[in-house]
Amino acid sequence: MTAVRDTPLEFDAPASLADRAYVAIRDQLVMLDIAPLSPLDDEELARALDLGRTPVREALKRLEAERLVVSYPRRGTFATTVDISDLRDVSEIRTALEPLAARRAATAAPPQLRAQLRELARRIRTLDHARMSRVELMRWDTSVHRSMYRAAGNPYLEDTLTLYNNLATRIHCLFLDRLAEVGRHVDEHADLLHAIADGDADRAATVCHDHVVGFEAAIRAVL
Repeated sequence: MTAVRDTPLEFDAPASLADRAYVAIRDQLVMLDIAPLSPLDDEELARALDLGRTPVREALKRLEAERLVVSYPRRGTFATTVDISDLRDVSEIRTALEPLAARRAATAAPPQLRAQLRELARRIRTLDHARMSRVELMRWDTSVHRSMYRAAGNPYLEDTLTLYNNLATRIHCLFLDRLAEVGRHVDEHADLLHAIADGDADRAATVCHDHVVGFEAAIRAVL
């Protein structure tokens, strides 16, 4: 199997039809496969996902609470806009909480999760950046962060950081064509994952902090 066809590691498959709809629609919104301000028709989504309208509607309600869609009476549901002015506020939260998640993961993750993180780091090292689209690379970025949140073992922290990482990723995807070193940014995750798997909490927190700050700086550099 070639590296370019490799796919990011996921911990869990969606547990219900509503979860399946949520994950599928969420990822399209986060990666801007569904463009900002696009209308979302629950019947069309249900048909595309081979699901009923009820789980799709449940997913859209959840996504509205996460600020990825917005519903208007008698007008319908739309993907939210991507506002670059949100970068500062989103990054402030991530800079404070992502190192905490990295530290907790390094101290609390059970052996099975540490093994999964090592495997994810190995796979990242084999990626052929030259043959991958920037959106593919961002999928790896998102997978690493979600894996770290899960390994931290705090569901409230995981939910909070997943929400803000989704919002940050939408901003990043808006500027992917103008970012010079997306591949190098993704490579940084291997060091983070190894620090967590090794139980080195201080290093994990430091690498994570520098990673989040560095990507914000890269976005600001192209504005």
